[in-house]
Amino acid sequence: MKKPRHRPDRVPGEWALPVAAAVNGIGTGMYVPFTLVFFHHVTGLPFTVVGAVLTVTGLAGLGVLPLAGAAVDRYGAKRVQYVLYGVRATGFLLYPFAHALPAFAAVALVTAAADRAFPAAQQALVGEVAHGTDRDRLQAATRALQNAGNGAGALLASLVILFAGPTGYTCAAWGNAVSFAVAAVLLRPLRPVRSAAPRRRAGYRLVLADRPFLVVTGANFLNALNYSALSVLFPLFLLEWLHAPAGLTGSAFTVNTVLCALAGVHVGSRVRRAGARRTRAAALGGVLFSAAFAAQIVLGCLRPASGPALGLALTAVIVVYTLGELIHSPAAEVLAVSAAPEDARGRYMAAYQMSWSLAKAVAPSLFTVLFAADGRLPWALLIATSAAAAVLLIRAERRLPAEAVHPVPATTTRTAGPSASASAAPSTPAAPSTPAPASSPAPVPQAARPARSGSADARVAV
Repeated sequence: MKKPRHRPDRVPGEWALPVAAAVNGIGTGMYVPFTLVFFHHVTGLPFTVVGAVLTVTGLAGLGVLPLAGAAVDRYGAKRVQYVLYGVRATGFLLYPFAHALPAFAAVALVTAAADRAFPAAQQALVGEVAHGTDRDRLQAATRALQNAGNGAGALLASLVILFAGPTGYTCAAWGNAVSFAVAAVLLRPLRPVRSAAPRRRAGYRLVLADRPFLVVTGANFLNALNYSALSVLFPLFLLEWLHAPAGLTGSAFTVNTVLCALAGVHVGSRVRRAGARRTRAAALGGVLFSAAFAAQIVLGCLRPASGPALGLALTAVIVVYTLGELIHSPAAEVLAVSAAPEDARGRYMAAYQMSWSLAKAVAPSLFTVLFAADGRLPWALLIATSAAAAVLLIRAERRLPAEAVHPVPATTTRTAGPSASASAAPSTPAAPSTPAPASSPAPVPQAARPARSGSADARVAV
């Protein structure tokens, strides 16, 4: 019997990352669709108090991101993920006992901090596990399975609450805690490979000095508003402006979740085979977002009275929106991971994650203020921000590392690492042994830019 071949350019246990993400998604899906109701029933506190506590603790939790990024660089992303899983599991185990306001606020603060830090650690782990086009493939698979988990979790929570009544919320809280523990166990076979290169102690000054990466992060903030539109603006627009049946809101989420779960890997694969630059794939995703938002403005002007016609139109809008998400998300996330030097990837991903968190914090108030003036204004703003993000990404691509912009086979990326610097492409000079002086000359053209000192991934021209 032949033994299955193992690709030498893949890390053992790589499958554990998307599978753990799916289980993590099940737990998250059990409470996210019912957040306010969920915590109201679990703690017994009024809705207004729950909402205020979640807002304040969510913003306060952002302060943990820089610490989490530094911890990833020092201890590795997998270890940090174990800690975050443990904190989140403990938090959801304790929620049913946090009936007093101080207890609820304390548990919510610690759990929110872990929730905010988790995506940054996961993105850094993708960078440690995969290289080149394997990063795009792994990111697409992880996102698809996580979306599938979210949908399964929401359905599971609905069934538990249906049959168990208010007690079902407590069961869902404990089920969420169990999902985090199981996801942590599933990560055990994963063996990330970290570079033995010396680690710099520049801290976040290194990130703040990397202007191309900051442009990518700023563009992501503009695009992150598009993702918040699905949960905040779509329901508001459908119910208050179009006066659509409430059931259409749930249908929109269902279509989005199912498409992300079923088509995520396929769409990502097609984009990779097409050889699109990650900057331009992310920009294309933004263009598709804009097309969906423009269609919403048209619907807002026409306000079709026919239920079936409105349902078909909204389904078409959601399909275009979801296609934009499937193209934008893997490209943008892997662009950020690959643009970060390995020895500071944790800090880079923490800074990048800040753009997501700030967009989530700003979106509700921004959308509702504009909506109060005219229901079509928020969509017009999102069209403008999507276009601005696309321009920023395309303008930044010449100053980003070539390996971040151009997907290359993982074997090529690994061959170009520090251990093979002597055999790097002739057109790419070796990285200098000493840091460049403060008064360094103007940026070198991309085709001749040396690798970043201390990074395991040489930035080769393609």
